[in-house]
Amino acid sequence: MAPTLPLALLLALLAPGLGVAVPGCDYPAHLWCSSWEIAVACQAESRCANLSRPAAAPVELSLFYESLCPACRWFLVQQLFTAWLLLPSEALTITLVPYGNAEERNVSGKWQFQCQHGPEECLGNMIETCLMHEAKNFSTYFPVIFCLESGSSVTKNLEACLQVYAPQLDGGRIAACVQGDTGAELMHRNAQLTQALDPPHQYVPWILINGKHTDELEAEAQASLVGLICRLYQVGGGAQGGGGTRPHPEGHCCAP
Repeated sequence: MAPTLPLALLLALLAPGLGVAVPGCDYPAHLWCSSWEIAVACQAESRCANLSRPAAAPVELSLFYESLCPACRWFLVQQLFTAWLLLPSEALTITLVPYGNAEERNVSGKWQFQCQHGPEECLGNMIETCLMHEAKNFSTYFPVIFCLESGSSVTKNLEACLQVYAPQLDGGRIAACVQGDTGAELMHRNAQLTQALDPPHQYVPWILINGKHTDELEAEAQASLVGLICRLYQVGGGAQGGGGTRPHPEGHCCAP
């Protein structure tokens, strides 16, 4: 039996230079498998077995939240942490910005903050911000933040959570950050990031998918974040959200 030639090669041999009759394909058949982009344009992906498909860009999720907001804690613990555990690392990148509906003012060159749920929340925001600053690596600090947010006290369980999830981190350095100028400057940066949101946030948690916020994306993220990320990652990270319902009974409980 004669060897079977790929269709693209066969066409190229039979009719070199033949124009391709596929809409949107302006390449001769012998070039169909020269790159993934050309293969897609000429609908020849299945015939280019030796051509590796480029990796899709990860879906970028940014969570603007408050450390003591019940709806924020629910989303971080039940949806975001679960998605991070289940999904491959190349599918999802996460940015956490603990600030939410707080307010800042500069008093004699020092930043001071007032938080929606009181001084305890300001402390929780600061602890998590300094934790991120000291740990640097997301896979190191996110389990600790999960531990804080899922436990009985965001502000009193840092040492216990560090012992379980990141014993290599120095709790003393985190405490020094919280109590010093570094923590205040980091919180000021969170304030700037939050104030720069477009459109401005109306509630927390406020979720951005690939830099975009819509009510549809927010609802879909709250209903099934894993499903949303999988769908967007498969189609190349687009940010067009579908419908969905909000499972959390409090909804957006922390509107300013």
